[in-house]
Amino acid sequence: MSSPVFDVIVIGAGASGLMLAAMAAARGRRVLVLEKANKVGKKILMSGGGKCNFTNLYVEPENYVSHNPHFVISALSRYSNWDFIGLVCEHGIEYEERKHGQLFTLNGAKDILAMLLKECEKTGLVTIKTSAEVKEVNTVDGQGFQLATTLGFFEAESVVVASGGLSIPTLGGSGIGYDIAKQFGHHVYPTRAGLVPFTFSDHFKEVTTRLSGNAVEATLSNPFNSFTEALLFTHRGLSGPSSLQLSNYWHSGQAFQIDFLPSLDLHAFFKTKKTAQPKVLLRTLLNEYLPKSVVLELQNLIWLEHADTAIGNLSDDKLEAIATQLHGFEVKPSGTEGYRTAEVTLGGVNTEEVSSKTMESKKQKGLYFVGEVLDVSGHLGGYNFQWAWASAHAAAQYV
Repeated sequence: MSSPVFDVIVIGAGASGLMLAAMAAARGRRVLVLEKANKVGKKILMSGGGKCNFTNLYVEPENYVSHNPHFVISALSRYSNWDFIGLVCEHGIEYEERKHGQLFTLNGAKDILAMLLKECEKTGLVTIKTSAEVKEVNTVDGQGFQLATTLGFFEAESVVVASGGLSIPTLGGSGIGYDIAKQFGHHVYPTRAGLVPFTFSDHFKEVTTRLSGNAVEATLSNPFNSFTEALLFTHRGLSGPSSLQLSNYWHSGQAFQIDFLPSLDLHAFFKTKKTAQPKVLLRTLLNEYLPKSVVLELQNLIWLEHADTAIGNLSDDKLEAIATQLHGFEVKPSGTEGYRTAEVTLGGVNTEEVSSKTMESKKQKGLYFVGEVLDVSGHLGGYNFQWAWASAHAAAQYV
């Protein structure tokens, strides 16, 4: 009995998979999308707290982490953030700009998913099957592929792996894409959770637990990068945009620094106050800039023995030492919350073995990789969605 035959089979009905299906169909290709989960676009629906940060006004190659940083340039330049914004406007989807150029839907992520599905329906050439887990991918006489799935066998000339990474497994994340890549001789870089909160097991964990729910604007930095955004204390450790961003540049066992007052030169500030208000306490001064509970914890960690000493009675050297610690407080996470809450998967299919123009494997004709399965991870702020749209567009012109 022969298998149903399509021009293109897409593995994964997430952002890149649905985008590619719609664009390939617009070229007249008959497309089958296979989704392991019982619904399409689950990760789209929960992104941005359900509001979907679908792109960013300022997209640069520097916003991406990869062993091969130049790989993203071609696709991002051929399908820009403005191209996707144009599509959003065409569908009448209302959106707003938030800080750092982030664009969010006003009425929820369901608008973006509905838009992608409408685009897929336009031509009548896209078939989407859910609860369709791919078990095996094999080439057929060197001419295309046969896929064994929980819904039977399917054949196609081209196969696109749009299966995402390992992040948030409850939404269907799996390692199938990496397995397929390895099967066809690709090198896959070790994966780890990215855009993920930090956890602690030392005395600092007790501090973060007591401060849970407090947020401050801080700079988190290590030798590889630094980010100035909100820092959120949690029962388990540190979260918020600054932590998530730095997690992409952090490896187990490394420490990093927190600047609790990046907008203030504390050394000069203390010097001025020592002359102008010699009787004031340090915590009283800092309460103007940070929540009282945060100031008390920092006092316990940095200047406890001088907690009730007026600033005028502290030596310049002591004040400088306190200022230095507040601007560069070192912490060493025990780990991260892992894939359970990670927004992306770092690592993945080696992009040196994939065409940056077409997303086609250099090792197997007709096999393509798009989106998060590749060794490309964006910063927080809509960059991962933009990579999904751009890489899908690049492949859709050639599948």
